[in-house]
Amino acid sequence: VRDGRLYARGGYDMKAGVAACMLAAKRVASEELAGDVIVTAVADEEYASIGTQSVLERWRADAAIVTEPTALRVCVAHKGFVWAELETTGRAAHGSRPAEGVDAITRMAPALGRLAGLQAELDGRPGHELVGPGSVHASLIEGGQELSSYPARCVLSLERRTEPGESADDFERECRALVDGIDRAEVRMGLVRPPFSVDPGADVVRAVTAAAEAVTGEPVEVYGETYWMDAALIQAAGIPTVVFGPAGEGAHSVDEWVDLASVEACADGLVAAARELCR
Repeated sequence: VRDGRLYARGGYDMKAGVAACMLAAKRVASEELAGDVIVTAVADEEYASIGTQSVLERWRADAAIVTEPTALRVCVAHKGFVWAELETTGRAAHGSRPAEGVDAITRMAPALGRLAGLQAELDGRPGHELVGPGSVHASLIEGGQELSSYPARCVLSLERRTEPGESADDFERECRALVDGIDRAEVRMGLVRPPFSVDPGADVVRAVTAAAEAVTGEPVEVYGETYWMDAALIQAAGIPTVVFGPAGEGAHSVDEWVDLASVEACADGLVAAARELCR
């Protein structure tokens, strides 16, 4: 701890948010609220969200607050993502025998060229008012086995970031257009995480916004985030959801830090929101 900041890997993203939930729950546990406050500290948000998915199979709620770090702002939208693989097939042969070999890597070239065109098309769209347009990029490419052989296969891994209103089906159509006309090319869809948006007029949004303004003493920004969170799964399950958490910097880095005063303010905001939603 130095100058009001806690430096720790994972402290900002998002142990501090969990701590704020625990502090708030301890305070409201002694109050006679008309409703229940459920705290869930879940695993695996960085990959497949098995924790949140398990909770949603067992519990229901009228509203949810996710305490990912927002610098005490109110997040009402974020992007989703979809992973996919494109594969082209060639024919292995010794590098000295071009008549026998077919290069699977060069067969992928049209898809790579079209990928840049797809990104340009996405850039040209107006996009969501809070998170902007979607995006796509080549994440990994693999092919061949040695310098002296023609590669028999090439696999290109893609990630598509989706804005609210876009789906995995949209990206699958785009992937098939990328490999159109490439002999024996395959498309395999992977992990899908939907985008998130909640009605800014929802009770939970109004309650958290009012609570945030009360604890900060100033108007609070209602905004959209670029990265994915479990909020999307909770909202998709029919539970109106908002994101509100502490301030800091350096998520996933060795210099990660969280502002401790903002953790206290976040806890105060959660208490105020719980009182409003459970009265």
